[in-house]
Amino acid sequence: MKHPIIALITDFGADDFFIASMKGVIFHINLSARIIDITHQVPSFDIMRGGFILFSCYGYFPPKTIFLVIIDPGVGSSRKILLGETKNYFFIAPDNGILSLVLESEEVQQIREVTNNKFFLKEQSKTFEGRDKMAPVAAWLSKGISPSEFGPRVRNFKKLRDLKPLWSKKGITGSIIYTDKFGNLITNIPAIMVNQLREKTGKNKLTLVVEKREITSFRENYSLGERGELFFLVGSLGLVEIAAKEASASEKMKAKVGDKVIIKNEKSEKSEKR
Repeated sequence: MKHPIIALITDFGADDFFIASMKGVIFHINLSARIIDITHQVPSFDIMRGGFILFSCYGYFPPKTIFLVIIDPGVGSSRKILLGETKNYFFIAPDNGILSLVLESEEVQQIREVTNNKFFLKEQSKTFEGRDKMAPVAAWLSKGISPSEFGPRVRNFKKLRDLKPLWSKKGITGSIIYTDKFGNLITNIPAIMVNQLREKTGKNKLTLVVEKREITSFRENYSLGERGELFFLVGSLGLVEIAAKEASASEKMKAKVGDKVIIKNEKSEKSEKR
């Protein structure tokens, strides 16, 4: 690409020198690179949230975009730095599970451990590998350096657990994996599984249960229903979300990331109806 894209996701915030330092390193190596800030407001050390944000938007970028993703509570430790190449994109990130969702969704060509210090800054710290190692690797990659130059292939890398919903006797069992700015609770249950449940049972009426609390209203969009009403719907990512009209479902339900979600076709007498 004449003007390669490097897209950044970090938990560095906007008030310190971290982002400016990384951009300076990238431009020093490749002044033709275009840097896009996806977000730097990921809560500190929140690997799951950073990985979900990446998963939510990466597919809308042009092919060959380089994603530099740094939420790194293990900085300076023995954890690896990964360079992943898929059919369409490149991903550079610490080996802490943050790439789990995208690598499950993409056609992976190769995963490499970044070890070649030829592509690192000469002077390095133990506390800012985003600047000293990952940013220069992204910049050299954007200049056309082959991924094979950065280090050896690896077969094993860290993956976050419980990312996939499962079929169970009750229906579909999944979990909340993200809470957005509006308080909508996004689950890992895709619409296709909901449709399959309807086909298997021959019933259109479904019930969603979060930690023994039931929601029986399904809506097509956020505007339907009464103000403050809790309901579930299929959101823009094709995943089931729990929402409240003009209110925060997260606050109303006191639910959080990691809570179990079940979608079934009958009510549970022991559940608390909402």
